Amino acid sequence: MRPLRSFLLSTLTLALMAAGCGGQASSDLVVSSDPTLAAMAAELLPDLAARAGMELSAPVRLEKRSRDDLVRYLRAKLDEDLPDFEAQARTDAYALLGMVEPDLDLRAVLLGLYTEQVAGFYEPDSTALFVLDDQPEAAVEALLIHELVHAVQDQNVPLDELTDPALGNDRATAAQAAIEGHATLVMFEYLTEQLTGDPVDLSQIPDFESQIRPALAGMNQQFPALAQAPRVIRESLLFPYTEGAVFVQRLWSDGVRQNPFGPRMPGSTEQIIHDGAADPVDLLVHVADGEVVLDDALGGFEVQIMLEDVLGLPGGIPGMGEAGRLASSWDGDRYVLVESVSGERSLLWVAIWSDEAARDGFAEVVSNRSQNFGGPASVERLEIDGHPATMLRIGAGNLDAMVEVLDPGS
Repeated sequence: MRPLRSFLLSTLTLALMAAGCGGQASSDLVVSSDPTLAAMAAELLPDLAARAGMELSAPVRLEKRSRDDLVRYLRAKLDEDLPDFEAQARTDAYALLGMVEPDLDLRAVLLGLYTEQVAGFYEPDSTALFVLDDQPEAAVEALLIHELVHAVQDQNVPLDELTDPALGNDRATAAQAAIEGHATLVMFEYLTEQLTGDPVDLSQIPDFESQIRPALAGMNQQFPALAQAPRVIRESLLFPYTEGAVFVQRLWSDGVRQNPFGPRMPGSTEQIIHDGAADPVDLLVHVADGEVVLDDALGGFEVQIMLEDVLGLPGGIPGMGEAGRLASSWDGDRYVLVESVSGERSLLWVAIWSDEAARDGFAEVVSNRSQNFGGPASVERLEIDGHPATMLRIGAGNLDAMVEVLDPGS
């Protein structure tokens, strides 16, 4: 499930400490009513912009806010980005897929998660960076390192447009991973240099993946609400930081700090996980009867979670294990949540696979474990415009559908 649009939260900086920042504030770089924050940010900004490979074109707005202000802001963002009817529809869809409980209060879970984790955030709507006033000085310094990268990003690319919900769950999550991974890598590089006193280029660390994941794995223990959330929500929140950082590090491994929002901008979570993955096949699903109340895609990342948690295939790390290998054969998907005239909701999920072996393997696993879904389930093997595909039906409704492959330029 995608995070809130445009709410770029610094989940991980609460657990990290940066070295003290000295120097003089510069009004050319920062606009703030707090001179201490302004001094910290002005000292950090030029170095962070250079590490990010981006230009500073305007001063950054920076202010403190109370935790009550944060809760009010979060409620407003939930109302804007995830109104009640959509939250219920997403809960129903993922419950039918067997990934959450049907009585999950999605808005309450997200509000609890964000309230627990957030120490500060960059808000593209107002082009301002906000820091909570209950944070110790060392935590504020670390927080600024991450969030100032977002401020620099937003001066170079339209962050809100990159994560627009209209792009769909998978594409928006991939964009979020590029955004957060970029900021996370720059932050870790800066902190490492401060701790060691030596210049560091994390893009040249050969075993970076094996180091970044354990470094962030402790998040579940530090934040109880995160640890108790359904795995698909928990992993969707952490994915942009962990796999996004790995993606940007891989992008920079040739020694050139390419803009991750340029020609190499990922269009799917599969492209975050697998270097060189092709663009997914875009699908449109038409149903004969009932009202479509939600139309979206899972994406390769969430497909692997489903393969592990619902269908019991071993995995654990994106792209790894039996679940990761099968998910890597994902070439696109689309699901529709349909409500009948009697009010019953059913789900139809169409997936494109890279070859017939992957399609048949998925269909066989589903047939053997169809009872693990959140309703009566059946799977059909088919071919769509020359692509091996499966059609999964879950729920009481007998959904008939026509699937169309969209032209990439449409």
